[in-house]
Amino acid sequence: MCKETVLAIDVGTQSLRALAFDPLGRLVDGARIAYSAPYHSPRPGWAEQDPRYYWQCLAEACRQLWGGGKVSPGSLAAMCVTSQRSTLVNLDKHGVPLRPAIVWLDQRQARNLPPVGALWNTIFKLAGLRGTLQYLQAEAEANWLMENQPEVWEKTAHYLFISGYIAYRLTGRVVDSTGCQVGYIPFDYRRHTWAPRSNWKWRAIPVRPEVLPELALPGQQMGTVTPEAARLTGLPEGLPVIAGASDKACEVLGSGCLAPHQACIGYGTTATINVNSHRYIEPIPLIPAYPSASPGSYNLEVQIFRGFWMVTWFKEEFAWQERALARQEGVAAEELLDRLVANIPPGSTGLVLQPYWSPGLRHPGLEARGAVIGFKGGHTRAHLYRAILEGLAFAIREGRERIERRTGVPVRELYVCGGGSKSDQMMQITADVFGLPAARPATYEASGLGAAMLAAVGAGLHPDMKTAVREMTRVSRTFNPDPETVKVYDDLYRKVYRQMYKRLRPLYRELHSLMGPGK
Repeated sequence: MCKETVLAIDVGTQSLRALAFDPLGRLVDGARIAYSAPYHSPRPGWAEQDPRYYWQCLAEACRQLWGGGKVSPGSLAAMCVTSQRSTLVNLDKHGVPLRPAIVWLDQRQARNLPPVGALWNTIFKLAGLRGTLQYLQAEAEANWLMENQPEVWEKTAHYLFISGYIAYRLTGRVVDSTGCQVGYIPFDYRRHTWAPRSNWKWRAIPVRPEVLPELALPGQQMGTVTPEAARLTGLPEGLPVIAGASDKACEVLGSGCLAPHQACIGYGTTATINVNSHRYIEPIPLIPAYPSASPGSYNLEVQIFRGFWMVTWFKEEFAWQERALARQEGVAAEELLDRLVANIPPGSTGLVLQPYWSPGLRHPGLEARGAVIGFKGGHTRAHLYRAILEGLAFAIREGRERIERRTGVPVRELYVCGGGSKSDQMMQITADVFGLPAARPATYEASGLGAAMLAAVGAGLHPDMKTAVREMTRVSRTFNPDPETVKVYDDLYRKVYRQMYKRLRPLYRELHSLMGPGK
């Protein structure tokens, strides 16, 4: 049998997908397992999930894929895993989870922060980054575990991201990809390896080096499917397991963005803009350039937390009519919301939204909140919905400008992925806000396609990533900017949106002081 199909496993926040692609990037078939609950919250702000549940969903997705009849296990040349970032797993010496995985949405914080020493304290203080350092330490799951569950931390033999746990269940090896190392760990983002022992990260987050996994570069073989994994999933025993990358990194690759003048916009739960770079450049000081799915490269990323989550928020709070009608018509509520805003003029008749529903680390600051200004009597919920879409595009444009200032390379091409890319209104707004054509990739499953491309290169179906991008990616539709609308948005962005944060920041700080963080 000709083995020219590659399998991508995408471990998302809401679901797990098993996707089979051919060497031309065409989706042969796929299976999706929606989680019964994305996470559990035993306490307010906590987000946990049994890591074994992700493995069970993987096995079920594979069995469903084989049952579809379009893909046989024997046709697979290799497989690759991409996953949500920063979801952490503690295993004992037998590889058994010691506690539920801490999901990336978790909001718990450590209080007793490990000392970093007088020298590093002075360095961070002089750089004006002392508060940032303390925030990083408080957010680090390892520090919370050491403080609150020392017995679990003491028994931890392997401290892995969910990508590493899945690799362990597939291969029996404690190994993970450098492309998946995004989180509060002592990782050297410049060199794509564990940080040298003299680095401040080992003091700030005192993880024992021996509990961290072996690292492989994206596209390298990490191992093969074990007999036990084959029995549970139906995967062929001995199938090569290729090192993948995080979902965002694979999304950038699956969009075909390898050059620094190409930007990948991801309208997902967290909205992002990424460019791929061969140079290490921090898009915002102390926010690292994350590992790219292309070995030896970096993704320069600016995030808007709670990005397209705001659409879900609007849908739940204001769109009961559309939700009811969508159930009757058998369509997505977002499709009806697109119709709702189609006749609202660009600029939402002066309603401007700043989408900082959750603060950032460096920009916006920890005190940031969302804001909507310009309300008048004629505004409707349709105006508010369009203002949400426009505000997200404005925030992503600001991220583009930050990256351009850091790299000196103007963005000339836009590729838009994620749930928001399904919306024609969002695509057109993006093109008009940026003043550039906005391309919608042919494959909606961009992160899965990126993982498939790594599997194809790792299996020798393509000689390198440039060839894989050329052969496996394509655009389905391009939205061109309208010159008159571009002018409206440019004025609104420069004269109003860009002024909002600095004008409102003193009030945000007062609220932060009066109400406390997170309230």
